Amino acid sequence: MSFGQGGPSWGPGDSRTPDWAALAEASAARTRRRKWLMIGGGAVATAAVAAIVATAVITTGNGGASGSGKNASELPTPADLPSETSAPGPSFSSVAPPPPPDPKDYIADEKKDTAPVTVDAFFPGRKLTMGDRVYAKGATARTTNCATTTQGALGGILDGNGCDQVIRATYSKGGIAVTVGLAVFGTEAEARKAAQQASGGMASLSGSGVPTFCRAGSVCRRTANSYGRYAYFTVGGYTSGKNVTTSSKDVYAVGDDLTEFTFRQIRHRGEVQASAAAGLPAS
Repeated sequence: MSFGQGGPSWGPGDSRTPDWAALAEASAARTRRRKWLMIGGGAVATAAVAAIVATAVITTGNGGASGSGKNASELPTPADLPSETSAPGPSFSSVAPPPPPDPKDYIADEKKDTAPVTVDAFFPGRKLTMGDRVYAKGATARTTNCATTTQGALGGILDGNGCDQVIRATYSKGGIAVTVGLAVFGTEAEARKAAQQASGGMASLSGSGVPTFCRAGSVCRRTANSYGRYAYFTVGGYTSGKNVTTSSKDVYAVGDDLTEFTFRQIRHRGEVQASAAAGLPAS
């Protein structure tokens, strides 16, 4: 006998008596299936929750849903390189440095030209070397009575322009002697005017191995120049008394050397004083 579809079935011994063993086995099997289904479902649910949590950890920062914090799975980013440095850059002054002192300024006026004026300051040593030419140094002299060192009209010209003193030195070589006279004035304008007005000439200075020359009417070569507050004059000729002519190249050469040397000495005097004023070592 059956109870319809899905109801209990009876065993073969008695159609009215249930098979209890079969029913118990079937019940146990159903219990086991439910248990495994529950375990499997729980595992699946646990895996799903873990996946959701992992996703949340990856996509959510420490600051919460706003994402303001760093992601837990991200590696630390390197420090950003500064686009600008805080160190100051080079600066350049827009003010040009003052020009170095002009050496001529220090020999153009007695107010700046304060170095001692002596024979050795302008004509040092016992000889003069110009290139391969060597001249012996003869007599020297220094006086504040400028007119006594001249011949002809030059004395009055020196005094008229305010000459303070005259230094003379004689050099000789091979029968030729030249005396150079350095007249000192207060200003450049006075020295220039005296050189431009020059007439007559400087008197030769003999002695110290040099005989009298360019006296007693002999013809000699005379020059006049100026630089700064100094006017310088030369008189040169033969110690034998022979007259100098335009063809006397040897006399001209000695005179030119003495003129060039005197100019260099005056210029060097200005360079030394200009360097000292600027705090530079003298050349």
